[in-house]
Amino acid sequence: MEESLEITIGGLLRQGGYKLATAESCTGGLIGHRLTNIPGSSEYYLGGVIAYAYAAKVALLGVSWNTLNQYGAVSRNTVLEMARGVRKALGADIAVSVSGIAGPGGGLPDKPVGTIWFGLCTPQGEWARVYCFPGNRIENKHYSSEAALQFVLDYLNGGRALEVDSRGADFLMGPSK
Repeated sequence: MEESLEITIGGLLRQGGYKLATAESCTGGLIGHRLTNIPGSSEYYLGGVIAYAYAAKVALLGVSWNTLNQYGAVSRNTVLEMARGVRKALGADIAVSVSGIAGPGGGLPDKPVGTIWFGLCTPQGEWARVYCFPGNRIENKHYSSEAALQFVLDYLNGGRALEVDSRGADFLMGPSK
């Protein structure tokens, strides 16, 4: 039987002495829920912020109104600011963030339902990924929690193609500042 992502990540975080934090929007705490299902996760998981509304992203994570007004909540810029904000707020080594359109409504021509952005912020840099998942609301939330945990695992395993676009093509753009 294959080990779950949260167990694998927990072992690697513990082994490296790293602390993890999460900033969640469309997943509503599902990533944190999965991480805290593992006994002893308080050794490496500091906590998370669920910032669903624009105002919460600004007040709790330090996302700028300019970013939200220019790019929207479902954007590379926003998830990177979310990850940066929660990492700073909780004093984490690694922070992962997620913001997207789980559905069934809310999609736009350039951001259809299922469009989900992920941010990762570490001492080595910041990266983002975007996917367009094909499921319903519950499925898209599950896919998003899997993708966020996979993002952390990819970083812990040496940074395999940390940037991924919605068409599935992997590319490494390097850390952004």
